[in-house]
Amino acid sequence: MPFNLPNLLTWARILTIPLILGVYYFPDSWLLPANKNMVGALLFMLAGITDWFDGYLARKWNQLSAFGAFLDPVADKLMVAAALILLVQLGRAEAWLAAIIIGREITISALREWMAQLGNSKSVAVSFVGKVKTAAQMVAITVLLFHENLIPGVNMQLLGSVCLLVAAVLTLWSMGYYLRVAWPQLSGRQ
Repeated sequence: MPFNLPNLLTWARILTIPLILGVYYFPDSWLLPANKNMVGALLFMLAGITDWFDGYLARKWNQLSAFGAFLDPVADKLMVAAALILLVQLGRAEAWLAAIIIGREITISALREWMAQLGNSKSVAVSFVGKVKTAAQMVAITVLLFHENLIPGVNMQLLGSVCLLVAAVLTLWSMGYYLRVAWPQLSGRQ
């Protein structure tokens, strides 16, 4: 495993997951619920920013590695899945939306692994719609973790729920895109 800043940022994102979750389990005497929401959302947002930053640095500094290419999407999926499960437990997200998003992540990860074994990994490389889906997920989860109504007239729970629904629709759309691209191999018509 190459030790470089992009990979260290990815590891930091993984190590942030228990911190994000743990904040919500602190006793209220240690951290008030509003502060839990602020700290949890801030940690998630910072971790999401490292997702963009580690890729940018790896490309800019020519520090791309097979290990980094493996670890980066794993970190993303772990972070999103853990946050969604937490949001369902907190009653801030619908379980069916979380299941759609987590199920898609597992499906596409398996598809990419299978396509890589066939030597066709480039055909299921991250698409623009996949990047928009990821951005929508990060915004939705951050808003739902924050949960506090600081802006007059803006219900953060409703805003986050709508964003999560949009993220789920984009999730299905991007899954359809990847499955369509891989269909010749999936159907044996290669």
